[in-house]
Amino acid sequence: MGSVCSISLPCDAMATRCWDDCFRDRSTYIFDLEDHLLALISASKELIVKRDDILTRVNLAEQQQGFKRLSEVQLWLSSVDFVETQVNSLISDGPREVNRLYFGGCCSSDFKTSFKFGKSVAKKLEEVNSLKNRGVFVEVAGREIASVVDVRPVEQTVGLEVTFARVWSCLEDETIGIIGLYGMGGVGKTMILKRINNNFCEKPNDFDLVVWIVVSKDLKIEKIQEDIGKKIGFSNDDWNSQSYDDKAVDIYKVLSQKKFVLLLDDVWEPINLIEVGIPNPTVQNSSKIVFTARSEEVCYQIKAQQRIKVECLTWEKAWELFRDKVGDDTINAHPDIPQLAEIVAKECGGLPLALITIGRAMAGKRVPREWKHAITVLRRDASQIIGMGDKVFPILKFSYDNLQNDKIRSCLLFCALFPEDYNISKESLIDYWIGEGILDDVDRRGAENEGYGFIGTLSRACLLEDAGKFVKMHDVIRVMALWIASKNGKVKDIYLVKAGAQLTKIPTDITKIEHVQRMSFMANKIDYLCRTPKWKNLQSLILSENSLCSIPSDFFQFMSSLRVLDLSKNQDLVTLPSGILRLVSLEYLNLSATKIQHLPMELIKLVNLKYLNLEHTPIVYKFPLQVMSGFSNLQVLRIDGYKYSDMVEGDFFFIENEKLVDELQNLKQLVRLTLPIVSTIALHKFLSFEELRNSSQALSLYTMSGLEELDVSSLTKMKNLEKLSINKCEDLKDMKISFHRSVILTDHFFYCLRNVRIENCHKLRDLTWLILAPNLNSLKVSYCNGMEEIINDGKSDLLESIKPFAKLEVLNLQILPKLKSICEKSLPLTCLREIVATSCPQLVKLPLDSKNGQDRKIVIKGYQSWWDELEWEDEATKTAFASSFMVYLGEVSGVLCSSFLLFLGRKDCSHKSQGSSESKNLRSYVARFIMKMQQLTVLRAVALYTHVCESRRFRTSLKLEYWPCVIV
Repeated sequence: MGSVCSISLPCDAMATRCWDDCFRDRSTYIFDLEDHLLALISASKELIVKRDDILTRVNLAEQQQGFKRLSEVQLWLSSVDFVETQVNSLISDGPREVNRLYFGGCCSSDFKTSFKFGKSVAKKLEEVNSLKNRGVFVEVAGREIASVVDVRPVEQTVGLEVTFARVWSCLEDETIGIIGLYGMGGVGKTMILKRINNNFCEKPNDFDLVVWIVVSKDLKIEKIQEDIGKKIGFSNDDWNSQSYDDKAVDIYKVLSQKKFVLLLDDVWEPINLIEVGIPNPTVQNSSKIVFTARSEEVCYQIKAQQRIKVECLTWEKAWELFRDKVGDDTINAHPDIPQLAEIVAKECGGLPLALITIGRAMAGKRVPREWKHAITVLRRDASQIIGMGDKVFPILKFSYDNLQNDKIRSCLLFCALFPEDYNISKESLIDYWIGEGILDDVDRRGAENEGYGFIGTLSRACLLEDAGKFVKMHDVIRVMALWIASKNGKVKDIYLVKAGAQLTKIPTDITKIEHVQRMSFMANKIDYLCRTPKWKNLQSLILSENSLCSIPSDFFQFMSSLRVLDLSKNQDLVTLPSGILRLVSLEYLNLSATKIQHLPMELIKLVNLKYLNLEHTPIVYKFPLQVMSGFSNLQVLRIDGYKYSDMVEGDFFFIENEKLVDELQNLKQLVRLTLPIVSTIALHKFLSFEELRNSSQALSLYTMSGLEELDVSSLTKMKNLEKLSINKCEDLKDMKISFHRSVILTDHFFYCLRNVRIENCHKLRDLTWLILAPNLNSLKVSYCNGMEEIINDGKSDLLESIKPFAKLEVLNLQILPKLKSICEKSLPLTCLREIVATSCPQLVKLPLDSKNGQDRKIVIKGYQSWWDELEWEDEATKTAFASSFMVYLGEVSGVLCSSFLLFLGRKDCSHKSQGSSESKNLRSYVARFIMKMQQLTVLRAVALYTHVCESRRFRTSLKLEYWPCVIV
């Protein structure tokens, strides 16, 4: 048997060890329960006090706009609230658990329960102490981080999609930082900007911030800074009280670290971005600025890299918007309403604000007579339409009020005297302004320059529409101008405008309106004038484009204040009344395009006369020299342009022409002159008078027999010559350049010359001298049988140094049987819009290359056979101009169209009112018909003309439904 090993341990040692292992830690929770409870109560009170203090700090901080409690502070506060509930539960159970203890807390009547409770108290005490230790915060709130973009409420847009797409495309172009949207008030600029703002929410992008600011007319830098500050978290009272510079520094620090989009609405004047604190957008920071303005000038001043004009709506979109606002239930309430509604909508001229306002005003009007009344009111006084006088006009008037001075405002109001959609000649408009005294005429040329500046200002402000040599006034702007002229509708008939109203006489009630200041009856059919109207305050009277045959002698009896009188284009007017002498204040008198053959001697009484236009009148037969000598203040005299072929040629007219030149030198104030010269003696006299040379704006040389050579150096002394016409100088062989090359290259000759017309000069072979006219805009050469080339390369070695025809827009060459070349070399022709070449059989090549056809459309008119035989520089050039050709009908087309329009005019007078919708649509069809004729061969055009004019349906009615089939 093996041996047995035994170990002996005392019992008390084993018992002690078990107690230590099993009961020591647990008994501590029980033994220290009372102490832990007291400590928990004390610690929890301290924690609650700390929480309340921190919560007070948080609330104070959050009262400052843009501040929000820190996340860690919020987490701590939430933890304290949660722990507070648990502590309160433990404390409430404390007395019961303490009552279970005995032997000084060494034993419990329910050991297990006391143990668990004691442990909970001990752990919660540790948690409370931990929260107390963590509740130390230097800052309890920080600036709130704004959303990237705030969605803005916007109505559904109609017709603005193309402009919106264009702006968004610019935003996606990294090379474009600043984009300017400009246009007249109410055209939809703000709606586009709102759509751009909201599109940043809908379309994924990587911009950090989109800021919307309404700038408004009263620009305040601090307001812009405050609006930006709100968006980026700077908006407490302390920050708002800082200086502009300090705010700018803070804004710049934030924005320079972000890729931002700044949307500025309704900007009226330039904003210094750096002064506000806005970093300039660059390719590097990829930020963008988009703003809206009424004036294009603001776009230039803010240095917008892309300027986008917001145009009025097309007719289709305008009708869609108007119909939406009126409602289909109203439109379809009666069969006559749709056509009447179209007339009303067209009166709005595509302006969204007017379409919306008038559309809403017409909603629910289900009776045709209500619509007819609305049309009458719109044409008579649109301010009476609900919303026009208190909504539309005041918005548009902001642009008027923002003009620099009253002179420009008066210039704008004067434009309302013309008919709707009228092409107003800029030159004529400025002459009106000077005549009325709006522009100071002490320095006539300075006043003219100021006038062109005003036109530019008004165009850039979108109050006028620039159309080259003309301007137009939007229909709603025109009505607004008349509303302003009537003191916002409070004083009627200060401006009395009945232009284009189809009147045959001046209404009797109008003759008694004594307070009228400006009056326009232009473009009517007035053939009779009433006697002695009481217009003692009248300053401007426009009676042009009427059918006057004569004027009563006492018509001007009570017009002593009249300064401007326009009787032009009364083609049956043959005399002026002696009573014109009563116009003692008259400064502007336009008699052009009348049949007045002589001026009454009484005209000599008009000592203040400064502008006299006799162009296209037979007065040039025998000019009234005695009358002319009395016009000592005359500044502008226009006596050119009559049909010379109608003159009775002979020594009498030549002698009178020479006397006229002698007489004109006595007009010391003359600064603008257009003059026909018909003899070499008269020409030499004219050129010898420096005052006449410098004042000449247009010169016509006609039937100058014996003139074989003309040295153009003699004409270069005419510093202000804009138009030169040479006709029937059949002995003229050469127009030579006698200047040395160095002089030509350094001096500016014919700098103002814009228009040249050469006709019936059969011995003239070239026009190389035109290289001296750097700003030539239009050139017409016709019926010159000996003309071989326009520019002779061999005559001049200057073509390498001078770029001829750099500003040429229109080149018209007709019936030049020997013309072989315009110029042997290709010319830049960067401004060319149109070439007409007819009956030039030897002209087989044009001075064009493929570069001329890039990015622009040049129209080339001629006969099909000539076009088919044309030679090109290369295949690329031929391809570039393949779509440029248009068949030219020449004189046949002109005769047909003129005859047709006369025929139509007679029928239109007897059947339609010019202002009616049907009449407007009819004229639109007729215009398309004439365009179609111009694209046909001569035989087909004649056939179509005959078919239309002889059609029984056409002769008996001018119904619109007939025309679409004609156009097709």
